[in-house]
Amino acid sequence: MTAYIIRRVLIMLLLLLLLTLVVFVLFALLPADVARLTCGKVCTDQTIELNRARLGLDKSVWEQYWIFLSGLFFGRTYGVGEAAIVCSAPCLGYSFTKTEPVLQLILDRLPATIFLALGAFILFLIGGVALGVYSALRRGRWQDKTVMGISLVGYSLPSFFIGLVVIYFIIIRWQILPFPQYVQPWEDPIGFLQTMILPWLVLAILYAAFYTRLTRSQMLETLNEDYIRTARATGLPERVVVRKHALRAGLTPIVTAAGLDFAGLLGGAIILESIFSLPGLGSLAISAVLDPDLAILVGVTLITAVFIIVANLVVDVLYAVIDPRVRLA
Repeated sequence: MTAYIIRRVLIMLLLLLLLTLVVFVLFALLPADVARLTCGKVCTDQTIELNRARLGLDKSVWEQYWIFLSGLFFGRTYGVGEAAIVCSAPCLGYSFTKTEPVLQLILDRLPATIFLALGAFILFLIGGVALGVYSALRRGRWQDKTVMGISLVGYSLPSFFIGLVVIYFIIIRWQILPFPQYVQPWEDPIGFLQTMILPWLVLAILYAAFYTRLTRSQMLETLNEDYIRTARATGLPERVVVRKHALRAGLTPIVTAAGLDFAGLLGGAIILESIFSLPGLGSLAISAVLDPDLAILVGVTLITAVFIIVANLVVDVLYAVIDPRVRLA
């Protein structure tokens, strides 16, 4: 088990290094002139050239990448003299539009995204898996058809439509909840729950529909295996057969999908964060596109990709726990 984890960690570190290269080169090849975008309101040719030197854009792409990579470990300085701006390690860049290091901007927005992703993840995973098992055990009955019909509708509707519908009915028409105004949970727990409950439910509806169908198909496939019939023939209670044998054997694709979906949500649910006015990474990315601010876009893209790579590592480890045969791969 230890050797398996070490191999996966080394692979993850290599992927992270390649990730920084790919992300940096992709944004470096964009046709936009970053020196002009970040020069301020008064842009003369002299100002643009000075700004180009301050950002290091007068160097080759590979030199720029090395400066960017070394900044992640040792920090970097923009400009010289009294006007120099120090970006401490790990430096993901500096936003001259917002006059803050990109990492600090991401850390300020990350809690809202984490709370959104974590709450929705718990709801849709528990709800989706439970409904999938329930539907599989009642295959062909009206309960199965009802659950599958509801999940199909939930899976088909776009997130912005569901979000606008719940805002109209729950907040505007019925006035059950106030308009969303994000606060930290330790500052105002009640206000935090009132703001987050609707985004959680919207994401849970969307994702639970997928996990219901996925769990049902995996359960139906597993319940037809010979060892399940043998377990039932030995007199094991049905709940033990379902929980210990059928569900565990069908967890592999569910774990894969859950890990990647959670990592994707940590990158920011862009549409829902905008609809419910949540100050997360998604709304930060939108503001960076509108400004425009390539430093923030590079930072958010890099952080999102890191979440996905780390989630893959966690999924690999969970595979080894669920199925010991994976450790030999």
